Amino acid sequence: MLLLSLPLLAACATTAPTDTVRKTTALIPAEDLTKYRPTFTPAAAAPAPGAGAAARPTAIAAPKTAPVPTAHVTPQVEQRLRDQAFTNQNVKYTSGYRVRAYLGLEREQVMTIRRQVIGRYPDETDYITFKQPVYRLYIGDYTTKLEAARGLARVRQFVPKAELEAMQVLLNKNP
Repeated sequence: MLLLSLPLLAACATTAPTDTVRKTTALIPAEDLTKYRPTFTPAAAAPAPGAGAAARPTAIAAPKTAPVPTAHVTPQVEQRLRDQAFTNQNVKYTSGYRVRAYLGLEREQVMTIRRQVIGRYPDETDYITFKQPVYRLYIGDYTTKLEAARGLARVRQFVPKAELEAMQVLLNKNP
């Protein structure tokens, strides 16, 4: 097989175009970009005392006074802040995490785990969902993964197989 392919390779090599040398860019005229480049006038600087002062290049002097920042809130900014605060009051849900404490078929086991968790941590919210034939028990509404990991550690003492699930959670709004 190798012997048959050698004549084919030799034939291809002899029919290659002879003009394979890359053309240099010196043939293309260079575009004059000097009209786009910025020009700076050197600032007149007083010579510093010493022999090496004349050899150093002069730097462009910075402005003597910088603008003073103000912390004024204009009426337009204040109105936009009020509008954003009003919009944020109407937000009820956000993306976050819940701890899935149970996933199974037995209703009594779901209720037992729920009673254990709520008895120990009454501030935690719980959600039981049923899609036939599966019960799911979710604990908590956590907006960050760190909070959810802490909640998971608390629930794991009752349910070692508890897991985190990313989902839409309810924001706690205290009026």
